[in-house]
Amino acid sequence: MLAQVSDPISMVVKQTGDVRLHTFVSSFEYSNIANATHIVETANQLVLVDSQFLVPYARAFRDYADSLGKPIKRLYLSHRHPDHWFGTGAAFADTPIYALPETMKFIQEHGEDSRSDHWKLGDLVPDQIVVPGEVASLGEETIDGVRYLFDRVTDTEIDVTLTIRLPELGVYFAQDLIYSGTHLYLSEDLGHWIRVLQDMLLTDYELFMPGHGLPADKNEVARNIEYLNAAQQAIGNGVTDEAFKEFMLQRYPERKCPGIFDIYLPRLFGGASSY
Repeated sequence: MLAQVSDPISMVVKQTGDVRLHTFVSSFEYSNIANATHIVETANQLVLVDSQFLVPYARAFRDYADSLGKPIKRLYLSHRHPDHWFGTGAAFADTPIYALPETMKFIQEHGEDSRSDHWKLGDLVPDQIVVPGEVASLGEETIDGVRYLFDRVTDTEIDVTLTIRLPELGVYFAQDLIYSGTHLYLSEDLGHWIRVLQDMLLTDYELFMPGHGLPADKNEVARNIEYLNAAQQAIGNGVTDEAFKEFMLQRYPERKCPGIFDIYLPRLFGGASSY
């Protein structure tokens, strides 16, 4: 089924002094998966995290950023899944784009393959692929008066992901380490992912910015752990394919975006392309 477009959600999530944090979430409806992208607005500039998937949402996110009246100094891509970087080709080709080397290499080598793989989405897919031009440096950096901590996390929802923390604000840009109120895109190594989330619960961070759904607190981190444990146990018991989907839907009827099962089940149980 083709994805359909409806109104996104945009909001100011937190304000501390000259710093405002914004979240922009695409639709939860139809077969969409509620991609979440974010903005750190400071006195003089904007730093963006991820760039949306479908063209209309990417352009709407750009319009929202432009409405703030400040230049976009950086756009960070968290990882190589196309729902987080397709939008650069539709709305952010003129923006300095930062990513980890593994993400840059994947987009450079497989970006067009990934775009072709989504041909059924028609004009919702961007006309061009933009390869990030700047390597995201790990460690600490101060940007327009805000201290950022950049880290590389491996073997969770994806093989490599970039996380961004703002320690003075208690904010953790986790992206696809956390799915807030939606079904999760599952990987092979759920055990390590669970341990990463358990470590999050021990931190002083209070606001977690997800890759899908609305901003979350530690209660949602704990719910993600429970979800992954349930999935791991079901898979260990030999539940696969449509039976696995039905099991998870029945166990978590409150979670939205069930269309994500149709995206990852062919890969998780059938060895399909990971694009």
